[in-house]
Amino acid sequence: MKDKYGREIDYLRISLTDRCNLRCIYCMEEDNNEFFEEEDKLTKDEILKIVSVSAKLGVKKIRLTGGEPLVRKDIIELMDEINNIEGIEGIYLTTNGILLSEKVEALKKAGLKGVNISLDSLKEKMFHDLTRLGDLKKVLSAIEKCLELGIKVKLNTVMIKSKNDDEILDFVNLTIKKNLDVRFIELMPIGVGGKFEGVSNEDILNLIRNNYKNIEEVNRSKDGGPASYVKLENAKGKIGFISAISNCFCEDCNRIRLTSEGFLKQCLHFNYGIDLRKLLRGGASENDILNVIKDNIYNKPEKHLFMKKSNDKELKFMNQIGG
Repeated sequence: MKDKYGREIDYLRISLTDRCNLRCIYCMEEDNNEFFEEEDKLTKDEILKIVSVSAKLGVKKIRLTGGEPLVRKDIIELMDEINNIEGIEGIYLTTNGILLSEKVEALKKAGLKGVNISLDSLKEKMFHDLTRLGDLKKVLSAIEKCLELGIKVKLNTVMIKSKNDDEILDFVNLTIKKNLDVRFIELMPIGVGGKFEGVSNEDILNLIRNNYKNIEEVNRSKDGGPASYVKLENAKGKIGFISAISNCFCEDCNRIRLTSEGFLKQCLHFNYGIDLRKLLRGGASENDILNVIKDNIYNKPEKHLFMKKSNDKELKFMNQIGG
């Protein structure tokens, strides 16, 4: 269905858990993180009910996120059941890749079409410094396995000044020989992310243009995705830019978000939405849930206000919202 600004909202991002097996410096604190109690998180049946209702309103694409979604034990069963809901055309996953290699074959059988892997460094020491707990070899192995299985791979990369910003061209070069996309995502000032200074995608694109010839601009994706793309000559993959800070793309936004505790968010930036868990556990009918989601979709805000002061700014960490 369309919101009041005429945007077709057909994409639901579902956070399966706020827990993660990494502690990335712009996402979570190293210690003393507060996590939702297990009884406060949506059950599999509750998630399926929300997806089913959302599909009736025109949602076609589902992305499972976290925290780290692969730490949830029932993810394969959940994905398989979502895949069988009428109206759902594609299920995708956003993951840090640590557990992906051991589960990807089962996930593909359950309906997985594509995976976004968060990867901010190709150097073992820097990767460990950024993630605090990560093993780069496991992520690289998962990437290769996904490519072998024919699963579409996109790498989500956040560049931080004086940290990993010397690796920009290393990531760009991955697209030459590997059939994957590298997407540079501007650091968002959410939670602990506000402690660091990101690199603008304009600066990244200028660096690429200064180092490569015959760069082709690729038409924006028809599915309403946020990335704009370029491609190097004869490269197998593309280079994407998600520029939420320097170049607001809200006019094309086609998504709503569901946190692991059942809060339906209309926009990443704002803290308002609706508590679907409370409605579900309070005995609300399917029609009641449908009407609430319908109202939230229709009243989705026109744009985020990341660069402006706002009383409604989201203060939760990214793992609590859903990456």
